[in-house]
Amino acid sequence: MSPAAGAAVPQAHGHHHSDSLRKLALGAIGVVYGDIGTSPLYAMKEVFVGHHPLAVDQLHIFGVVSLVFWSLVLIVTCKYVMTILRADNNGEGGSLALLALIQRRSGAGKRWEPGLVVLGVLATALFFGDCMITPAISVLSAVEGLATVEQRFDSFVIPISVTILIGLFYLQSVGTARVGRLFGPIMTIYFVTLSALGLYHVVAQPEILLALDPRWAFRFAAADGMLAFLALGSVVLAVTGAEALYADMGHFGRKPIAYAWLWFVFPALMLNYLGQGALMLSDPTAAKNPFFLMAPEQWRLPLVILATMATVIASQAVITGAYSVVQQAVQLGLMPRIRIEHTSASAAGQIYIPSINWALLTMVLLLILGFRESSNLAAAYGIAVTGTMFISTCMVAVLIQRVWHWPLWAVVPFVAVFLCIDGLYFSSNLTKVPDGGWFPLLVAIIVFVLLTTWATGRKLMLERMREGAMPIKVFIGSAAGSATRVPGTAVFMTSTPEGVPHALLHNLKHNRVLHERVILLTVKVSDMPYVAEESRFEHKALGEGFHRVILRYGFMESPDIPAALKSFDECGGEFRMMETSFFLSRQTLLPSARPGMAIWREKLFAWMLRNAESAMEFFRLPTNRVVELGSQIEI
Repeated sequence: MSPAAGAAVPQAHGHHHSDSLRKLALGAIGVVYGDIGTSPLYAMKEVFVGHHPLAVDQLHIFGVVSLVFWSLVLIVTCKYVMTILRADNNGEGGSLALLALIQRRSGAGKRWEPGLVVLGVLATALFFGDCMITPAISVLSAVEGLATVEQRFDSFVIPISVTILIGLFYLQSVGTARVGRLFGPIMTIYFVTLSALGLYHVVAQPEILLALDPRWAFRFAAADGMLAFLALGSVVLAVTGAEALYADMGHFGRKPIAYAWLWFVFPALMLNYLGQGALMLSDPTAAKNPFFLMAPEQWRLPLVILATMATVIASQAVITGAYSVVQQAVQLGLMPRIRIEHTSASAAGQIYIPSINWALLTMVLLLILGFRESSNLAAAYGIAVTGTMFISTCMVAVLIQRVWHWPLWAVVPFVAVFLCIDGLYFSSNLTKVPDGGWFPLLVAIIVFVLLTTWATGRKLMLERMREGAMPIKVFIGSAAGSATRVPGTAVFMTSTPEGVPHALLHNLKHNRVLHERVILLTVKVSDMPYVAEESRFEHKALGEGFHRVILRYGFMESPDIPAALKSFDECGGEFRMMETSFFLSRQTLLPSARPGMAIWREKLFAWMLRNAESAMEFFRLPTNRVVELGSQIEI
């Protein structure tokens, strides 16, 4: 860590997982591996009967299985489990946590830092496209298994899928703590079933094990290079959800996630993919839905039910992940304040964001009704996944060189190999843009514009506020003796820890009084997920009853100012809420021709500011103790 960063915010305590490794690994199986665990439902089917169908013969079956195996080895095991999981930001993972880690550990103001921020924001934007597609394709592909039970059920696939997803999103407001306890056991049964089905067909066709030889992938590419390249766009569906290993690291820790992958999930997945390959070797017509056709006819309906439960769990994990990313983005200043509800009094991570929940449900239903088949959605899915993987490789390249200080001879081959792999997968998926790949790109562009507009507009607004701010010493010297002092405490919320808050100037101008104790309070969000209690406050007495207080939170924490102030007594005694008034300034933006942003973006930022949740609700201020004063700012 750079000295500057260390001086600003002392290191917070990381996560300490007291539960046993096996118990945490079981939890990781239920939450982390839901997405990648449901990939066998559609990955092989999409390769052979999707938008670029392959001949169902030995060369293509062996070649595809080989590509799947080595993709899981290189991308999931080597890249994510062995490397990226080591890049934890005090126990937390994900693109924004990685971005904050690199910025803190390498020091601010680097020449490449703006480009890195753009990559982090772009990865976050692509993640939202992934959050919309995952529930739709997962549930739809599971329910489509009904057609393998009885062809007449085909017309019920969409209504059943829509009903399941509406129920899932509706239950989010209740909280998932109780249901979450079932996730691990259900997914364990699901992965055991994957293994058993796969093993049965591998024993029947043991020659499929030869497909693990990487030479089959090269033979496939040599025999038909273009088809092999196009097939990569579907093969990558086998690694969808790899990003979840890193994003959910804070819930379980690196070791349980790695343990669960290496000893349970990876073997189960590969046995199933080998089994699907073996089935197609003996019955090429099974390529139309190899996952469900692996099961004997009498067991297909139970398999459909189990697979549907697994996809609901996978969808739940993605939805929860979306809430977490939104919370991080709000705290890091990339999104406006938004209403966040806590569904558990004991677990800080159990949150529910109504606006995000219903927006996701709307988009998921539109996807199902618009694309209608999992095969059509698969074309849209790959772009979001491969784009995020490519960006994560670029960010890790900066990490291993600038923060971990790997020697150049180790950095270059590592980065080159994974940029080549990710680049091949991403470019293959670009061929699917006309078939549905445009959807995640459109979502990513819209989200990217919103996030960057908010971040830039907020920076400009703070700069304009600083320009017109009066020095606090001048204000105290002129106002303290002339204004009437009244009993009680006034807390003036201010975005910047310099100058006089606009609300304080307006209050003195209109009411001509000052409270006996005046607190100038600034809430700052650290680039660490959690801030230690001893580092929570920074206090400076300004004289004449004035105090400057900086209150720090981590980007995974939810601010609660009244609760924090109750534990702080360095400003002349304890805070009594019934004797404390909170003054907020509500800015009205006036778009102008001043340099900074295009007029349309200024208007967009002004609209976002008007629709942001009020500071009173976001900081949990008592409604009967808040006074809002307006001001106008040109940006």
